[in-house]
Amino acid sequence: MLFVDDLGHISQWSSIMAGSLAGMVAAVATYPTEVIKTRLIVQNRLKPSYKGILHALYLIYHQEGVVALYRGVSLSVLGAIPFSAGSFLVYTHLDKIWGEPSLHFTPLQNFINGCLAAGVAQTLSFPFETVKRKMQAQSPCLPNYGGVDIHFAGLVDCFKQTVKTKGVLALWNGLTANLLRVVPYFGVMFSTFEFCKRVCLYQNGYIDSPLSYKLTPGVDQSLHPRELQELKLLGRKNV
Repeated sequence: MLFVDDLGHISQWSSIMAGSLAGMVAAVATYPTEVIKTRLIVQNRLKPSYKGILHALYLIYHQEGVVALYRGVSLSVLGAIPFSAGSFLVYTHLDKIWGEPSLHFTPLQNFINGCLAAGVAQTLSFPFETVKRKMQAQSPCLPNYGGVDIHFAGLVDCFKQTVKTKGVLALWNGLTANLLRVVPYFGVMFSTFEFCKRVCLYQNGYIDSPLSYKLTPGVDQSLHPRELQELKLLGRKNV
């Protein structure tokens, strides 16, 4: 309701804002689990500091405080903006690349579109991800400060130290491996989303088949689903 107009429509930029806001809220809500996952991954396997998820949560909370569970959370919020905006902008403009309306896309085209959108968005937001992981891993309570390759005093200093000691491209270290995980995930997600849209349109009588966007003959596409169902019932009564 926050981003829609009086007619219930939402503009492209409002959609971007809504998607970014949703990403921010989700990132903040789940952030402590990210910190725990990072600590479990980077810890010394020969002499582990944490025995499991609950043990890690207990130790981080009691040794470092609740603030440690949200160390670097601002980067998740900031990173959600280029990721959401980048993926949405790319995805909604791919019809120009294909040279046909998005309504005519096949499931394979929707899969490729999702992969391209995720690839661009992840590349744009990855520097935030790199610094965030370093901030999550570093801890004065762990051997070698958590095993991070640089030591820093805060968010901005982490960016500076990374670029100073490793170079600008170090902000994209690990991007390839990350893309191999994220890109197919979003390809499946977007193609499934588009297929579910077709199923809903088919069930409401707007298209002939969920496998295509061929419009049902004689159906006013401007009608809402309830209006269309009422019109069908009225037609049956008149027969």
